[in-house]
Amino acid sequence: MIYVTTAAIAGREITASLGTVRGSTVRARNVGRDLFADLKNIVGGEISEYTKLLAQSREQAIKRMLDDAGNLGADAIVNVRFTTSQVMQGAAEMLAYGTAVKLK
Repeated sequence: MIYVTTAAIAGREITASLGTVRGSTVRARNVGRDLFADLKNIVGGEISEYTKLLAQSREQAIKRMLDDAGNLGADAIVNVRFTTSQVMQGAAEMLAYGTAVKLK
């Protein structure tokens, strides 16, 4: 399935809008990652464990958004966006959302 951050898909005509689709996941940090992050905070640099955690979260949210669009019979998703929010201390939600559409 095609998904884009733009309102249109080059060379394709949108024939119907099926509504908003979304996918989310909530992930929590763990003690091992937190200790590593604390050390990195002192010396500086990328906290690669959190980078990996967020990348996995984005991929899971995208997959769930694609599944939601597939259940509607969509051909594509336009205006894809991502957002995060803290749901409790040490845990955050990654949300992917967009508009499911039919293509000609």
